[in-house]
Amino acid sequence: MSPSIGKSALKVLLGLMFIVSAILKVVDMDQFEIYVYSYHFFSLNFSFLVARAAIILELVLGIGLVSNTLHKLYWWGSMVMLAGYTLLLMYALYLGRTDNCHCFGDFLQLDPKQSLVKNLVLLLLFLLIRKMESWRTPFRWLILCLAVMASTIAVFVVSPPDNYTPAYAAEHNLQPELFGAMLDDAPLDSLNLREGKQVVCFFSTGCEYCQMAARKLSLMQEYYGFPDDHVTYVFMGSEEGISKFYEDSESAQYRDVLYPDVVRLLKTVNGNFPVIVFLDNGEVVHEYGFRNMREDEIKSFMAS
Repeated sequence: MSPSIGKSALKVLLGLMFIVSAILKVVDMDQFEIYVYSYHFFSLNFSFLVARAAIILELVLGIGLVSNTLHKLYWWGSMVMLAGYTLLLMYALYLGRTDNCHCFGDFLQLDPKQSLVKNLVLLLLFLLIRKMESWRTPFRWLILCLAVMASTIAVFVVSPPDNYTPAYAAEHNLQPELFGAMLDDAPLDSLNLREGKQVVCFFSTGCEYCQMAARKLSLMQEYYGFPDDHVTYVFMGSEEGISKFYEDSESAQYRDVLYPDVVRLLKTVNGNFPVIVFLDNGEVVHEYGFRNMREDEIKSFMAS
């Protein structure tokens, strides 16, 4: 195999890797959004857009590398992107994080150390293809424009941002009268949930969206300094399931209750999980599911 053919094959493989990585992030979009938000560089809403922008960039670079057009542009773009991710991983190591970096979604879980090694290897591989002749076609800029347009449309159609989707904004499942009665009966009556500001979360221990909602809420509670003893998790499931819930969700551990009357619990949340309720002296101020959590409202509630 001649050096030029070997470099071309390597370039195509790197491009395909970027495309596969982007697709796996889309498949795991909910988790990737939370990962972006967990650094608190951006608000929750803006994290939705940043996550999609990162995926679009990866798709465009992957398509560009495979097409073998505008070599310098795509090469430098790839190097800058990898350098940026490498700096983020170094910051993650500085923070002591060991969670999945979501480079390949949930399909291949890599911690920051493993992902950092992967990025250094990729940077070395890109150095091998630095000097290459690209396909000189009058359509090279058209390919770039089409790649940007197609990638953007595909990402936003396949996975539209939650807080920009009106259908989720009107989502309400809590039955107020049944909820009020629950607060006054055992085992919740002993928790003083009608006093001051309280957050009551209804979760099923095996529900993936409940786990992600718990992670979102935990990040906000820690970041905005809301007292952790004002957060209560009401679970449907088992004691073993609760332990696994905390492990899988990476949520802080709050006061929790395994609710004994499953039928009553299901009626109260209209059979839907998760339901997160913000109370002020017993009055429901906000109610959220996983997809319609509003950081601005939650921040205001926690700060006042």
